[in-house]
Amino acid sequence: MDSTRRDFIKGSVVLGGTLLLPPTRLAASSTGSEEWLPAYARLEQEGKLAKRIEQAFDILEACNLCPRQCGVDRRAGKKGYCRAPSRVMVYSAHPHFGEEVSLVGEGGSGTIFFSNCNLRCSFCQNWPIAHKGLGDRLEDEDLAGEMLRLQKIGCHNINLVTPTHVMPHIINATRIAYKWGLRLPLVYNTSGYERVEILKLLDGIVDIYLPDLKFMDGEQSAKYSSGAADYPEVTKKAILEMNRQVGEHTVDDKGRALRGLMIRHLVMPNRVAGTREFTRWVAEELSTTTYVNIMAQYHVAYRAAEFEEIGRGLHADEFLEAMDWAEEAGLTNLDPRSVTNRKIFERHGRG
Repeated sequence: MDSTRRDFIKGSVVLGGTLLLPPTRLAASSTGSEEWLPAYARLEQEGKLAKRIEQAFDILEACNLCPRQCGVDRRAGKKGYCRAPSRVMVYSAHPHFGEEVSLVGEGGSGTIFFSNCNLRCSFCQNWPIAHKGLGDRLEDEDLAGEMLRLQKIGCHNINLVTPTHVMPHIINATRIAYKWGLRLPLVYNTSGYERVEILKLLDGIVDIYLPDLKFMDGEQSAKYSSGAADYPEVTKKAILEMNRQVGEHTVDDKGRALRGLMIRHLVMPNRVAGTREFTRWVAEELSTTTYVNIMAQYHVAYRAAEFEEIGRGLHADEFLEAMDWAEEAGLTNLDPRSVTNRKIFERHGRG
């Protein structure tokens, strides 16, 4: 183990804790059900998970994990658009209490923030992680240990934030962690900018898909997400595939998420995100009962101030309008935080 990794594991306030815990010391699965098993456990028991991992790592030799399809040999250390090195990089791993209500529960969502990103939005609120790539390099075994630590301290799931460009490392670490006792649902928390062909490798591994659908117009996504004009069409196809794999949002008897699709949509100033079109698309192409989080936390971050349309905070009437559109489309399974935010914004009025 090199000194950088040793210091990271032993000294980090955020990531610290015992790694590589034997299964006998792990807390029981927080799902509260001995019969329930995460998807990756079933795939491993069928003897299929190792082959998927092999296929995933082969992709890195001419990387086309994401729609950018750079084609560089990342196993040899070459960097594509995401700028990710050959080993996985992690910024932090900790219980998160600001996620969707069914992910948080009582013990928090076990959130692992991966460094770098394949989309790189100009308004990114996590830009030091996604754009600058701050974080520490880990071996897959260490990542597995972090998953176990989050389970041990009572988190209800493993929430993988910006996972696309390190997917092979994640599923390898998941298999290692499963052998050591991991039994939590796996949450794939993504910008939504995913290739359907790659998502099919995750069929039977991921329990919960948590994609964004940021834009409904290609010109807007190109302008604000580093030229990704294909983002709306690519992401809509990806979400349909995610839905095919895991179906609608399901919870245990305590209301904690076990499986299914959960979509995020950030309301942006001046209708930049296409929220009305988003709500209609969900209702027409998926279901009015699809779990949707209409998000109100847009603020000016990173380079957003350089753009007139998004260079200010969200107005109360803009969020209330978005919630009206969700109601108009017939969406009935909104995250409780969206409903709470509506009440808060209503106090400010629509002016």
